[in-house]
Amino acid sequence: MQKKFTKIAKISLVLVYLVIVAGAVVRMTGSGMGCPDWPKCFGYYIPPTDITELQWQPEKEFKKGQVIIVDEALRVAKENFSTSSSYNANNWTLYTKHDYAIFNPFHTWTEFINRLFGALAGLGTLIMAIASLTYWKKQKSITILSWVVVFAMGFQAWLGATVVYSVLAPAKITIHMVMALFIVALILYLIQATSNKIKSLKPDKVTRNLMIFVLLATLVQVVLGTQVRQFVDVQTDLYGEDAPNLWLNSATLSFYIHRSFSIIVVLLNLALAIRIYKLNLGYSKINWVLALLLLEVISGMAMYYLDFPFASQPLHLVLASVLFGFQFYLVLEALNAFKTMKTL
Repeated sequence: MQKKFTKIAKISLVLVYLVIVAGAVVRMTGSGMGCPDWPKCFGYYIPPTDITELQWQPEKEFKKGQVIIVDEALRVAKENFSTSSSYNANNWTLYTKHDYAIFNPFHTWTEFINRLFGALAGLGTLIMAIASLTYWKKQKSITILSWVVVFAMGFQAWLGATVVYSVLAPAKITIHMVMALFIVALILYLIQATSNKIKSLKPDKVTRNLMIFVLLATLVQVVLGTQVRQFVDVQTDLYGEDAPNLWLNSATLSFYIHRSFSIIVVLLNLALAIRIYKLNLGYSKINWVLALLLLEVISGMAMYYLDFPFASQPLHLVLASVLFGFQFYLVLEALNAFKTMKTL
């Protein structure tokens, strides 16, 4: 099992990134409230496909916790019962965590699929944690961090619930995104720590410190980006989905900071790449960083100058999360290069 741990960790990483992709699609389609409750969806494990399933009907069986929409509000069944010929309010209680009561089958199933990916990623990290028990005697940190990932996934699921209960509060969406990157970082550390591949990387303090600074700059840029995205969501509700040319009207300060700070991020990464190439340090993943950074800039410019082409927003977010992953792994390689030097 120990020999397979790294492969299991890589699969877990892919599954976590799939959750990020699914979450980006949810944001793009405005499906965040497709399931207004959690962990079920309108009180069902398999969500409804038609509004009639959420309407009161005579002579129909309802189970405790199932939801219907009455007078533009969610009503939850108190117990298992069968309806009579007329609606009896005593059988139902008002859903009080929020007052959102709109059913859109596309949004519902988009959000439901996102949750399925989350459950799959949770299962993947649980298998990874079980596999990590083989490291307990020789390398306890691997086992401990693997189980930290499992609990982090649980906490992330709880955060997802609070996002729904808050009706997509901007601050909670930002925390949700940062937590996802934290989980990515933990799994990348486990992959790097258990990899048997030996790389001839040269240690350099300035390069290592610059890598850390660049990583933090990217994290700040991601946080700013989530704030800009929330502004765009508000503008979309104001002007409609058919008027993307108006979404950046009266842009907030966070948008201009995000746009200007992107120049700094690009320059920092270029400076890092030049140093790596010049000193021949061997950190080849910088090539991936530059490629991802170029695509990130192109997608950002497309949104601004071409009025948000289809899928440009989720692509921009996913590219940022993958970029963070490569930058974090570079930091791990740089730190490991110093450890290797001390053991020689």
